[in-house]
Amino acid sequence: MYKAVFLDFYGTLVHEDDVFIEDICQRILTSTSTQTTTRDIGNYWWNSFSSNFQSSYGDNFKTQREIEICSLADTVAFYKSSENPKELSEILFKHWQCPQLFEDAKTFLDSIRTPIIILSNIDRKDILSAIRHHGLFLENMITSEDVKSYKPRPEMFQKALQKYNLHPTEVLHVGDSLTSDVAGAQRAGIKVAWINRRNKELPQYVSPDYVVNSLEELIPLLA
Repeated sequence: MYKAVFLDFYGTLVHEDDVFIEDICQRILTSTSTQTTTRDIGNYWWNSFSSNFQSSYGDNFKTQREIEICSLADTVAFYKSSENPKELSEILFKHWQCPQLFEDAKTFLDSIRTPIIILSNIDRKDILSAIRHHGLFLENMITSEDVKSYKPRPEMFQKALQKYNLHPTEVLHVGDSLTSDVAGAQRAGIKVAWINRRNKELPQYVSPDYVVNSLEELIPLLA
């Protein structure tokens, strides 16, 4: 049915950095005299990150590492924390290079005969390190650095379609983010399968073509 699969990496094949984000927020909390909570710190950090992320494309493009360090420096300064933002960011970078593989990922990759193309917002160096770490055979890839843009903007999807000579109707995109993956792919005319591992409630404003709790549920469709 499909000639290719566009596959998100972090949060889809490997675990996201949620645990490490919580640890960093806790470290900032214990090193500040400001009356706050880890939740408030996380929200401030996320808002700072999002602001940099959304404006990062074209001539203003910044890598994920640059955005992460910048947003952490902003957060540490705002809360007058004694933590070093570069040292905190290294916690995330180490995870990006050696993330834990989801249990269903290897079975999925071994079972799929449809060509797989990774589409990732994470820097190429980090994702290549993660692929080598797990000994995965994933050669085809488009990253944010290749297009100077991040999902859900269209450039990454358009580049993948062009590079691999594919029509949007010939591709299924698979990812865990309702914004970056679902909305981004659908705006490009690509059908999308949303990986809902945590059984989140689906908002009314979004409608993935497929909703699955495991990558293994997609094997009959793609094998």
